[in-house]
Amino acid sequence: MTPAVRSSAEEVNWARLAERLCFLFPPVIGVGAIGVVRELDPGVPGLGLTLVLISTFGYTLLTVGLALALFLDARRIRTRSSVAWRPNPWLNAAFAVVWAPAAGVGYLYRRHRHFGTRPGWSGWWLVVALSLVATLLGSAVATVAVVLELPGLLLSAVAIAGAIAVGAFPVAIHQDAAYVCTRKTAWNPNPGGYLGLAFVSLFVPPIQPVLAAYYLYKRRRAL
Repeated sequence: MTPAVRSSAEEVNWARLAERLCFLFPPVIGVGAIGVVRELDPGVPGLGLTLVLISTFGYTLLTVGLALALFLDARRIRTRSSVAWRPNPWLNAAFAVVWAPAAGVGYLYRRHRHFGTRPGWSGWWLVVALSLVATLLGSAVATVAVVLELPGLLLSAVAIAGAIAVGAFPVAIHQDAAYVCTRKTAWNPNPGGYLGLAFVSLFVPPIQPVLAAYYLYKRRRAL
């Protein structure tokens, strides 16, 4: 794999910033979803609308930041890299403005294929496993709550499992995939690809435990 383009100490690592901004999209979108639910079933007056506004403002800031990060990183690659990949700064920034999460994931996926991704903590797989256990237990508890008609227990189970899935799972699977790629194994998972699948699983919940279980299985066989 081609070594990553290195920045001097005075430069911002725009790819790293883009990666971190992508991690923030699920929590921000989750806050907006909670706000919509609260607005439909008001408990505290104005709370739902406030959460929606916070989510909207946060999403806008993340979009602007990601567009800038992709633009500057793509421009640096075009001017300093000798590899065949020549990302267009303007097109990547425009895509981020239109659909930031998809643009960020797609860019990180393609960037990893040429430059790799800086590895993180070797224990991120534990967080992936925790998210899998939380989802399975949350689903079981939610089923019992529905059968026994315990709405409080149902909300607690969904809230805990959802918080772990939204806040931790995408980060964990991306970071662990980046670590696995540094090991000399036949399996080289693309962190950007798994981050994209994790994003999809937030909107299609049944995918999350399947994805987590598959990833852990492949990791165990590889390492």
